Amino acid sequence: MGFLIRVVINAFAIWVVTLIPALQVSVIAFPPGETLQLVLTLLIVAAIFALVNTIIGTVIKVLAFPLYILTLGLIGLLINAFLLWLTAWFTSFWNWGLRVEDFWWGVVAAIIITLINWIFGIILRPRKD
Repeated sequence: MGFLIRVVINAFAIWVVTLIPALQVSVIAFPPGETLQLVLTLLIVAAIFALVNTIIGTVIKVLAFPLYILTLGLIGLLINAFLLWLTAWFTSFWNWGLRVEDFWWGVVAAIIITLINWIFGIILRPRKD
């Protein structure tokens, strides 16, 4: 259940990022490109992003642990942008998916996605009674 909630939150965060044209991040929907196909594409891209973040992101974060200490965690911004770019690369093999045109705008997009995930994580966190 937690994975599904994380996928829905990621889909919402990616959708919010695509609404900001300056970031040059877009989602290309399945043909014919109607609203349902856009929502399904966002959910699939979010699931791929969650899997990339879980599998590859964990390995990179463990290997980059000394850099986290040296940069006081700022390397995490670049790692998150790299994972977003990697998700866009995975989906570039099809005619649909995530497109990140510029890596540095991808850093800003990753920061926004992280903030949205953080805010919704606080709101939807189960309460301990």
